[in-house]
Amino acid sequence: MSDNKNPKLKVNPWLFYGLAIGILLLISLFGRGLDFSNPKPTTLSKFYQYLDSNQIEKITFSNTRASIFLKEEALTAEEHKKVKDDVFGKTNTKGPHYFTEIGNIELFQKTIEEARQKGTIASYDKEPESMWGELLGFLLPFILIAALWIFMMRRMSGGGAGGGGQIFNIGKSKAKLFDEKNDVKVTFENVAGLEGAKEEIEEIVEFLKNPEKYTSIGGKIPKGALLVGPPGTGKTLLAKAVAGEAKVPFFSLSGSDFVEMFVGVGASRVRDLFKQAKEKAPAIIFIDEIDAVGRARGKNNMTGGNDERENTLNQLLTEMDGFGTNTNVIVLAATNRADVLDKALMRAGRFDRQIYVDLPDIRERKAIFEVHLKPIKKSEELDTEFLAKQTPGFSGADIANVCNEAALIAARKGKKAVDKQDFLDAVDRIVGGLEKKNKIVTPDEKRAIAVHEAGHATVSWMLEHAAPLVKVTIVPRGQSLGAAWYLPEERLIVRPEQMLDEMCATMGGRAAEKVMFNKISTGALSDLEKVTKQARAMVTIYGLNEKLGNITYYDSTGQSEYSFSKPYSEETAQVIDKEISGIIEKEYQRAIRLLEDNKDKLTQLADILIEKEVIFKDDLETIFGKRPFGKTEDFSENPIVE
Repeated sequence: MSDNKNPKLKVNPWLFYGLAIGILLLISLFGRGLDFSNPKPTTLSKFYQYLDSNQIEKITFSNTRASIFLKEEALTAEEHKKVKDDVFGKTNTKGPHYFTEIGNIELFQKTIEEARQKGTIASYDKEPESMWGELLGFLLPFILIAALWIFMMRRMSGGGAGGGGQIFNIGKSKAKLFDEKNDVKVTFENVAGLEGAKEEIEEIVEFLKNPEKYTSIGGKIPKGALLVGPPGTGKTLLAKAVAGEAKVPFFSLSGSDFVEMFVGVGASRVRDLFKQAKEKAPAIIFIDEIDAVGRARGKNNMTGGNDERENTLNQLLTEMDGFGTNTNVIVLAATNRADVLDKALMRAGRFDRQIYVDLPDIRERKAIFEVHLKPIKKSEELDTEFLAKQTPGFSGADIANVCNEAALIAARKGKKAVDKQDFLDAVDRIVGGLEKKNKIVTPDEKRAIAVHEAGHATVSWMLEHAAPLVKVTIVPRGQSLGAAWYLPEERLIVRPEQMLDEMCATMGGRAAEKVMFNKISTGALSDLEKVTKQARAMVTIYGLNEKLGNITYYDSTGQSEYSFSKPYSEETAQVIDKEISGIIEKEYQRAIRLLEDNKDKLTQLADILIEKEVIFKDDLETIFGKRPFGKTEDFSENPIVE
């Protein structure tokens, strides 16, 4: 970095290109002589007419064009009104006033010579030939081609970012440097939940601050830490916290910053990045979305692989742990696709620690809510534990979105503080989509939707392992015409009976249409998609099918993604298809039997739904009585989200 006390003046190179073109244009103009007379074009026949009527003072001509200067008394005529004034609006007494194209130069010159001898014109003269116009016409195409080539090279080299803005600096690293001169406000206090991951990351920062504590007993600093987890769980946020906490230079960039259309650029940028980091060691390098360059070699999407990407990865492997590697540079990386990374990149000595950043549990969600609620004006009775219960399966990014959406909803309603209902509306908005109360729905369609959603509610209420129902609505939201909200248990393992009960509840909508109308509709598309995925997972992934037995076709390495052959025979494929269809059909018939036994209650629930449009757990208890499974009583009456 340049010294702030002695700043260098940065000049845009395009200024020089523009200046050079401007000079050439000025030379061309001055070579021809500046002309502000504003002459108008005329025909050769008109010219001869002016010549015969003694209106022309003089003529200058070249091989192709003649300039005509009128006499002062001729300018007073009405027909010359348009050429009377120059470009500045003043009387054009000097001229020229007209110009015309010359056909035969010899005939033209003979005609004006005869006119001069007769005294019709005072004089004529041939214009001196200038080489500047021809020279500019010859050079201008080459200048434009060169300027276009430089512009394209600058664009392809990544614009003006970092050192890659110039074509000659295309191999320079694009990493952004954070050090004591940069104000990074994110600290570990802003990272809630991720206690295990935070502890390991804090230890790396502590090692950089106080290395003697570890080296005195023979410990070595970890060379790298790989953050792995679903999107939105806080991997990049942890890296930002490291940048804010560590008192060492921090280089941040994305994996795609190494990828370029030019061969060898990625490897060159890796070398330059580690060179800069070693010069400022001890330092930290953070590579976000490392799967852009770290994909397993020979297993790329395109047949034959991508040699440039592999060269970049090879250079990265060498820099992280090669012959003469500097141990004072720590590499942090983040990805949500660890299964596609190269094994050589994942080994100890390069990434000594692989930190899994999982979706937060209820306790961690409460802590995340408390962080995101700090800048929001909230009501005093708002309970963060209640909010954490309503958002199972939400990531940290989802929770931040809920808090922001709740604040926007409260502001839209003119409130001074955000209350519980605003958060519930925000969850509805994020999970279900925008409410569309003005959507045109016919009475028949409305009843069909109500029966469908009442079917989900009835079946889920009757099954022990189905997720407890919270709310049912027939108000269109997003792409759906109706929706049912549940609060699923947060399970670490799932048993077959639990999966089957959930599938039965999902098929309750179509089963209710069959029971009530003896017809089915297209409204069960999302339900069918869900149960098909669940049934396929039971058969092919989790080994929960008796016919196939304890076998799985799941490949955690991701290698089968690019395989053209299936890991099972055609006979097995037929068995798989038959078993999947059988599981779904069995649960569908089970849902029909449950609804036929409770048809009167189903009808009653559908009628209430048509009348109110939204019903809650209390309405179901009024019709069905208390749910017979005691473990669901622990849930709040307002939980939301399926």
